[in-house]
This record gives sequence, C-alpha cells and structure tokens, in this order.
Amino acid sequence: MKLFALSFFAIVLYIAAASLQMYRGATILNLTVTSFPSKPLLLLLGGLAMCLHALILYFNLVTPAGLNLGFFHAASLISWMIAVLLLLSLLRQPVENLVIVVFPLAALTIGLEGYIHSERILSSQTYGVTLHILFSIIAYSLLSISALQALFLAYQDYQLHHKHPGWVIQILPPLQVMEKLLFQMIALGFVLLSLGMISGMVFLEDIFAQHLVHKTVLSIVAWCVFGLVLWGHWRYGWRGRTAIGWNLSGFFILMLAYFGSKMVLELILHR
Repeated sequence: MKLFALSFFAIVLYIAAASLQMYRGATILNLTVTSFPSKPLLLLLGGLAMCLHALILYFNLVTPAGLNLGFFHAASLISWMIAVLLLLSLLRQPVENLVIVVFPLAALTIGLEGYIHSERILSSQTYGVTLHILFSIIAYSLLSISALQALFLAYQDYQLHHKHPGWVIQILPPLQVMEKLLFQMIALGFVLLSLGMISGMVFLEDIFAQHLVHKTVLSIVAWCVFGLVLWGHWRYGWRGRTAIGWNLSGFFILMLAYFGSKMVLELILHR
C-alpha cells in the first residue's frame, strides 16, 4: 500500500509538472502573463516527483539478494536519471519543453514498474562493476536527452526551412542556442559513455561473453557514431540535419544495445 501511494503521487506530480509546462507554452503564444512564478513551480513539482520516484526505486531495486535491475526497474531507473539531469539543466539552460516528453515518460515507467513484475538480481557487485553501471546509466540518460533535443531541433529546422513559423518557433530558444545545447549534451554523454566502456573492459570478466556480445558490439558502434558526430562538427562544422541524423542514429543503436538485448534476454528468453 505504501509503494502504491508513492507511485500514485509521483505520477500525479510528474503529470502536473508536464501540464504546467504546456500551460506556460500556451500563455507565451497568447502573449499573456501568468500570475505565479511558473518556472519555480515547475522545478518544485518536478523535484517532489523525483524524490518520490527515488524512494520507489529504492524499495524496488534494493533487495536482500542484491540489486534488482529487471527490465522495467531498469527503465524506471533510467527515466528517473533522465528527469534528474533535465531538472538540473533547467537551472541554467532553456530546455523546459523537454519536460513535456520526459516527465510523462517517467510517470509511465513508474506505472509499468508497479504493474509488471521483472527481476534480474545482481548478487555480486564489486566497486568497479558498480562504477561501470553508474557511468553507463548516466551516459545513456544524457544521450537520451540529446536525442529529444535533436527531435525538437529537427522540427524547428523544418519549420524555418519551409517558412511556417508555428508555435514551436515561438516557444523554443533560437536555433543557434538549441544546436549549442545539443552538442554540449552529446560531448558530455560521449565522455561518460567512454568511461562506462573503459570501466566495463577493466572490471567485467568477459565483455564478449555470449550473453554480452551483442550489447558490447552495439555499444562500440554507438560510441563510434557519437564520436563521428563530434569530430564532424569540430572538423567540418556539421550541424543541422546532418548532425541530427547521426545523433539519432547513434541513440537508436545505443538503445538497442541496452534495452534490445535486455528485452530479448529477460522478456523473451527468460534468462
């Protein structure tokens, strides 16, 4: 009952924060001014939701047998990390509109985590393995935010090129600011992904074992794609559609590396 109550209130707060941001966008379009400090309220609602989400994760992940990183628990953990990183970014960067996607996604993973049972116990964890998991989750979360940023940027670029300055153009920051934020996220995510891969090579016994080989190979391919994006931007000034396309391709490969292999192993093969 305690876990159900925590889940319910966390979901409500996430949805309330996302709804608030949608309302903020509507007030900008109508050129009206809200009568309350909407961004601080957005941060407050999001912060409370994440605190409750953290408690839910603690009760679900930490077991006497070890850390439970079943498919839906892992999805909830990553969505929480994405939400945390986004909330921290909101303190300095104009990325409020990502809340409209990220917070409902976090609410959805809480619901799935509570409704569908999934279990994959990591019983023996060394400090190095824990470090590898931490780097990997933060890297995946950051690159997830960069993928969402790329989608908003792609739509913004499309509207500008077709001379249809709709509501997205009015509520998003300028294109140059959006591109700068995108490459900052990719660069930081690339560094953390590199640390995750290095720590995996050092601390995991055999990263090319049968049950890990697909994840390892796809992660290396994704790492190469993100590296190519950054190199192309630095060397040839890649931006716009080229950078967006490569970034989304890298994220899709990375998503397959983690969730694709995890889904096959746990939900289909039950291993």
